[in-house]
Amino acid sequence: MPEHAPVALITGSAHRLGARTAQILQERGWNIAIHYRNREDQAHSLAESMNQQRPNSAVALQADLSNITDIRRLGTEAAAQWGRLDALVNNASVFYPNPTPEATEDDWDSIMHTNLKAPFFLLQACLPALRASSGSVVNLIDIYSEKPLADHPLYCASKAGLAALTRSWAKDLAPEVRVNGVSPGAILWPEGDAAVDVGYQSIILAKTPLNRTGTPDDIARTIVFLLAEAPFITGQIISVDGGRSLNM
Repeated sequence: MPEHAPVALITGSAHRLGARTAQILQERGWNIAIHYRNREDQAHSLAESMNQQRPNSAVALQADLSNITDIRRLGTEAAAQWGRLDALVNNASVFYPNPTPEATEDDWDSIMHTNLKAPFFLLQACLPALRASSGSVVNLIDIYSEKPLADHPLYCASKAGLAALTRSWAKDLAPEVRVNGVSPGAILWPEGDAAVDVGYQSIILAKTPLNRTGTPDDIARTIVFLLAEAPFITGQIISVDGGRSLNM
């Protein structure tokens, strides 16, 4: 393995979109810091699988993104693992409905801390290493950051804030560091308490010109493009939504 292999830290990358992004980058010769909060078994299994393909190409790092000490430690550990950091992908996110009349301060803290506060302070912790490598940042936003989803005011506000940070950072951190965003549409339906029923899924698809959900690869390849193949792109947010944002 070449010592100069580029390194990416991807938050929330033990499963779903984050894991697929990690796999594609690793296949392209990158080393990957896989962040997880509670999915320890999945994160270590993913890292083990990658290291079987290419030794010492992945590591699993635990951190609670609602804890500022953990956030700063994560940035330090990721940069120290291979002595460099070339990319930060802020993928971890909290998503669930919270209608305004019922929303609590705990809801505010849970969503804003993970979706907005953590990306800010994690980038701050990673910034010296990213500057040293002329690195790149990709933030996972959402098409609902521009046209809000009903009964999700805190989630939509957090993603709109992350979109604003993306553009602000692109100006403030240039020319050393590029910063872009990706806004997924219907890719993987939410899980757990945030799951949506089949009827609502049909409504979403009816408003999507391509008339289907996307795949994790659609998002992962767009992230990889912005990190590795777009040296003159910064401050942009790409909607990967099958055209859904045309009909919202």
